[in-house]
This record gives sequence, structure tokens and C-alpha cells, in this order.
Amino acid sequence: MKKIIWVGDSTVAFNQIASYPQTGIGQEFGRYIKRDWVVLDYAKNGESSKSFYDGGLFGPAEEVMEEGDLLLIEFGHNDEKPDERRRTEPRSSYQEYLMKYIRAAREKKAYPVLITPLSRRLFREDGTIENSHGDYPSAVIELGEREGVPVVDLTGRSRVLYEAAGDTASRKWFVYDHKNNRQDNTHLHYEGAVRMAGLVADGFRDLGGIYKDILA
Repeated sequence: MKKIIWVGDSTVAFNQIASYPQTGIGQEFGRYIKRDWVVLDYAKNGESSKSFYDGGLFGPAEEVMEEGDLLLIEFGHNDEKPDERRRTEPRSSYQEYLMKYIRAAREKKAYPVLITPLSRRLFREDGTIENSHGDYPSAVIELGEREGVPVVDLTGRSRVLYEAAGDTASRKWFVYDHKNNRQDNTHLHYEGAVRMAGLVADGFRDLGGIYKDILA
């Protein structure tokens, strides 16, 4: 059975009951793919492309990766953080770390796919979404073009979705709870994870070829 292997941060990570109702995109991506594929989610909350690799968290994913598998690489939220353990710069160390995952996949004859970070749900007064990720999404797109790696622009796709839904309607996709004064515009509720996984599936459909062929 072929595998779809996720590496990334909390927005795509598999959540246990302790973090319910928070749900990651990788956790729900299996709904969109054919049943002869299996999803393995190694993403972890709080990690960047640097800390995930340097901390040895990629090792188990790399170990199970085989020829013909897909490696989905999504980082950025924590690469922006100021601490030395996680911080990368968009057009230098960030791209260098992403290349480590790409090379590992290619060495195994697997297919790497770069995914730009999920947009945060931060509305401006005019109803548009603030770019809270700076140059990280464009750095992913540029790296993909330069290295011939397919890219799903989840940053752009999610921003369009939020703006179309509007401020109030889009809250249901996030762990956003006025009653308990919790306003989390980064981490997804179950319904949001399903919806955002659908955006990744849409990206696969647009890529065509083997990426479209895995979809249910």
C-alpha cells in the first residue's frame, strides 16, 4: 500500500483527545484519497522546518518512506519565531531546510510536495486577510519552481476561502470560542480541518498526473 507522509507543524498534525477539538489537516486528508493509499502524519505542534529536522523528528518518517510514496512538507508558522531552535530566514535557511526533506524523498524515489503554510484567520477592517507569514509562502513557491517540486499554495487558497466566507462565518473552522474567551485564529476545529484538507486536495487536482490520480 502506498503512503502519503506528512511532516509539518500543528496546523497539519494528528491530534489526540488531550487537544480535542483541535484537528490537523493531515488528520482529515485521508477523506479525499483513494482507499489503496494510507496517510501517515508525523507533523508535530510547535515545530519549524529546522527544529523538526534537527530534533530527529523526521527520522521515523524517512525510515518508512519508500519508492512511490508522497512526502507532503508544510512548515512556516514556527520558522517565523524568534528563538534560535526554530528560527529560519525565508530565502536562506528556510529553503535550505526544506531542501533536506526534498533530497530525502528523492533518494527514496518518493515524490516530495511543498505546501505553503495555512493562512492565519486575521481580518483587516476592509474584509481582506492580513499576510502574517511574510516572505515564507513566496519562498516555498520560488523553491518549488527552481527545484522542479510541485507546490500547493495553501496560504493563498485559504486566504481566498476566508475572505469569501467572511469574518463571522469563517470562525467555525477554528478553535474560536467567544463564550470561553478563546480566539484562536491559527488552529483548526474538526470542520475546518476537513475543509482545509479539501483545499489541499484541490491543489492536487490542479497539479494533475499522479497527484490527481490519488484522489477519491
